[in-house]
Amino acid sequence: MGLPFYAYMLQCADESYYVGQTDDLEKRIFEHQEGGKCAYTEARRPVKLVWSQEFASRLEALTAESQIKKWSRAKKQALLRGDFAAVSQAAKKKDWEAYRERRQRR
Repeated sequence: MGLPFYAYMLQCADESYYVGQTDDLEKRIFEHQEGGKCAYTEARRPVKLVWSQEFASRLEALTAESQIKKWSRAKKQALLRGDFAAVSQAAKKKDWEAYRERRQRR
């Protein structure tokens, strides 16, 4: 079996979340803390690792990263709590009329 790959989420000093993937989690977190490798976290240090998951392939980790990046803040927070029912619920649009109105205003 090859090296493991990771998808991870950081909480930044401004309370925002950053999602990434790597094959060396410890090194990558160090790079985020030191700055110079990621423009987003550079301006929002210090950062804290709040979630990670190991994957067998880079493609799986990249797929997880891409999916989670698109999630709402509420859905990311549900993941952090391990509340998978809330993750599912956060994915559902409750008020379709209000959603459509917001989309039309853009």
